[in-house]
Amino acid sequence: MRTRSSTPGRIRTALYGLLLGLFLGLLLTGVGLLPAGPARAADNGTWGVFPTPAAGAAMTDRAYFFHQGAAGSTLSDSVTVLNSSDRELTFQVFATDAVNTPAGGAFALLPVETKPKDVGAWITLAPETASTVTVPAKGRKDIPFTVTVPPDATPGDHVGGIVALGTAVEGVQQDGKVRVGVKRSVGARLYFRVPGPVTPGLSVEDVRVSRSAPLLPWVKDARATVRYALVNRGNVVVEPKVAVSAEGLFGRRVLDRPERELKLSLLPGQRIELTEPWPDAPQSDRVTVRITAGAAAHPDLVSRSKTDFVAVPWPAVGLLLVLTCAGVTLWVLRRRRRAESEQEEPLLDLAGTR
Repeated sequence: MRTRSSTPGRIRTALYGLLLGLFLGLLLTGVGLLPAGPARAADNGTWGVFPTPAAGAAMTDRAYFFHQGAAGSTLSDSVTVLNSSDRELTFQVFATDAVNTPAGGAFALLPVETKPKDVGAWITLAPETASTVTVPAKGRKDIPFTVTVPPDATPGDHVGGIVALGTAVEGVQQDGKVRVGVKRSVGARLYFRVPGPVTPGLSVEDVRVSRSAPLLPWVKDARATVRYALVNRGNVVVEPKVAVSAEGLFGRRVLDRPERELKLSLLPGQRIELTEPWPDAPQSDRVTVRITAGAAAHPDLVSRSKTDFVAVPWPAVGLLLVLTCAGVTLWVLRRRRRAESEQEEPLLDLAGTR
């Protein structure tokens, strides 16, 4: 919980910040510088897609597909499409690859029009799903499939899914001048491990900070956003955890957010952009921001990156410069008038004696 300091303390802080901001502003001018959840079956309330349960097992006995197979091997399984509605539904069922969304890193499956290049291309669904599959009201359809691992498949994790795309258009979206029909889809994740050398890889990259400061410094808090990228450069899925810290001049700690799990699965080869809000960022300081990332399942996997920025209360600095210039101008004008008065007085005395 944040507490407000006393009035004298706030005044001292404001004066210190203003002087520091002026110093930093002049320094800049002088040197020319420019300032994911628990596993559960995929279901949208109308229909669901999940691994076919064993005889006598619960309908959602398995939330995801988990398989392992050497390069060149073939294995079989079955996916179930469950229709929970009161009407017959028709679906286009297809296999595809998984990705992380670039912003935020959510798990996503490629759309039907995008051709898979990894595990999605290894999956062959039963011939009867070549076009569409119709599931009766309150019924289910079990669809067998095989996974054929290519001989040149690389070791590590390959992630995809099997999707049931509803063929009914459930709405219309405006995309510029084009009206697009909206269809819903549900997919079950499929994780496939090819045995071989496992190399976890995680790196923090492109750390940067954007700021917005109030016109009247120290009356309101300045706000900032820390942006950074996480990249999985290994061949296995990692669940990253991140710590964020920042230090001002003389090592003063101005931000300290302990390590926390991001609740997402970062897939091999994926890059995601994340943000960290900072609602009470410094208004005048030179700050070093550090991002430290790791993974709970891989204790030795640690990556660090940092960036520096200078926070200057430009409105206050500008006001101080304006007041200073005004004071200097007034002083110069007074000196000039006083000098002119001293030059005119002897001439007036001389004129009076004539």
